[in-house]
Amino acid sequence: MKRRLFTIIGVTTGAVGAVVLAPVALTMAGFTSAGIAAGSLGASMMSSAAIANGGGVAAGSLVAVLQSAGAAGLTAGATAAVAAVGGAAGAVIGGAVDLFSRSKRRPSDGDDDDDDDGDDDGEGTEMNLLENKELMPK
Repeated sequence: MKRRLFTIIGVTTGAVGAVVLAPVALTMAGFTSAGIAAGSLGASMMSSAAIANGGGVAAGSLVAVLQSAGAAGLTAGATAAVAAVGGAAGAVIGGAVDLFSRSKRRPSDGDDDDDDDGDDDGEGTEMNLLENKELMPK
């Protein structure tokens, strides 16, 4: 398997999954198209925000932004931000899988080691600078 394949899969899955699941998460938190659901996390957040602001929820606050997204859906900018965060999380998870899968493989597995030095002698990319005189400064 090629190097970084799980990272690419993780970025793609994370970005798409976050965009698809963001409206579901908003609804589950209580930010619905009909308003904030009674007894939900959103209702608790709204109550706290109202108490902190003297009885009203401030425009542009987290509660207001989440309610707007729950009622009307995510804007293009919000969708891009959600996709970026999901892609970054997927990259971290996919990179970890790549790292652990590479560390468990033995060099004799016949897998492509991608050392890009043009030879298939099993050596890494390290150079012996003492034997290669042309790379030594004069």
